Amino acid sequence: MVLVTRGRGWFAVDFVRYPCRPGTLLWIRPGQAFQCGPGLEAAMVGWDEGFLPTLPIAPWTVDDPFGPVCWQLAGEDEDAVIDGVSQLVVDCERFGPGEAAVAMLRHQLAVLVLRVAMVPPVPALPDSTVEVDAYLRFRREVEDGFTSSRRVELYAERLGCSVRTLTRACLAAAGRSAKQVLDDRVALEAKRLLACTDVPVASVGEQLGFPEPTHFGRFFAREVGCTPGAFRAAVAGATKPRVPHQRR
Repeated sequence: MVLVTRGRGWFAVDFVRYPCRPGTLLWIRPGQAFQCGPGLEAAMVGWDEGFLPTLPIAPWTVDDPFGPVCWQLAGEDEDAVIDGVSQLVVDCERFGPGEAAVAMLRHQLAVLVLRVAMVPPVPALPDSTVEVDAYLRFRREVEDGFTSSRRVELYAERLGCSVRTLTRACLAAAGRSAKQVLDDRVALEAKRLLACTDVPVASVGEQLGFPEPTHFGRFFAREVGCTPGAFRAAVAGATKPRVPHQRR
């Protein structure tokens, strides 16, 4: 959880830039790449898996890769979240790793997350429909299997529908065909690995199911508009994107 406290600029999550100013809150989930632009100061709150108790915060969950990313807090919501983050910072520095301190921090974090959950984000999708539900089910199947298969037919079979039905659902919900949604996810993971790791380009392609580097290079150039090497060079620098390896 990132709370911007000073400055104006941008913060990128999975290579999508969000305009930021004091009171902007961003949520980074496991595996997502993040990058902070110049001119911003922010507080970042993180935690180990299992530290946060189970919370009734449907429709989005803490680690849901399709959950909301950015809020612009204002008024009482902004005051409450700033107070919550500030108190966490103070108590983390003041108290040691004792049992009582850990229990207190766990409850403070739970209250903070619940406050954020009650602030309505801008909806990313239209009201729930059959098409949107099918699209979300497809995205979750893709999330689990994109490194092993890029065949839309396989996902349609898993979901018990035809490729035509799946493509119609994706077009209605996101304006992208099922194949485009699948390729978008593969390209995103490729950008994460190229930008945030030193894994060789050929190895990135192998991890994503491309047996030949040339196949991966053609796919990446088609989807992103440049070669993998050019993309890696473009994002290298002082604000190189990172992926959180562990919550603390």
